[in-house]
Amino acid sequence: MDGIVYLRMKKNLEIRNPMEVRLKDVAFISCNSRSVINELEKIRIYRITEEDKEIVIIDSFLIIKHLTENYPNLEIQLIGPEQTIIRINKYRKSPNIFIVALVWLLLFIGTAMTIINFHYDVSMQAVQQKLHFLLTGEENEYPLWIQVPYSLGLGVGMILFFNHWFKKRFNEEPSPLEVEIYKYQKSLDDYVNFHENKLNDPNLPN
Repeated sequence: MDGIVYLRMKKNLEIRNPMEVRLKDVAFISCNSRSVINELEKIRIYRITEEDKEIVIIDSFLIIKHLTENYPNLEIQLIGPEQTIIRINKYRKSPNIFIVALVWLLLFIGTAMTIINFHYDVSMQAVQQKLHFLLTGEENEYPLWIQVPYSLGLGVGMILFFNHWFKKRFNEEPSPLEVEIYKYQKSLDDYVNFHENKLNDPNLPN
């Protein structure tokens, strides 16, 4: 077996039960020989057991070391990430509908209070009253023809800003919230790679 093999490590892998992790689970493999790919895909990389905690790091250096020792005629080229983070969700359960409803209610009330306090701080009602007076020449404590469209526009604007209506997306562009979640997840992965990558040898087979 000889030739050039290209490996691209997957950044994340999520599993629920103990299992044998094979090379095809943690890396994409490319080679000009399909038989070589089929053989490499079956190589056992690590065995997830009950003793493992929630995160296991598979380092590409150990994989390349194992492949070069067992397949000296292969030239291994690594592309992309250097580690794969395996997250083990042993006790993942469906969320409790009552807890979800309670959290949703608290967030709804908190958001409403934030919007109310903001409008109070900037004297939005007085501004709308002044605008009504400038446009009509009459004073009105509750200019509903301004307040109602403004309230509806505020809600529509938030929906468009977050680019979601329940599970429906309006376009493929990610919302600012999704971008922030992505940045947080990337920072979390970097932290895990730096602090948790202390496995000397992930039980690579001989």
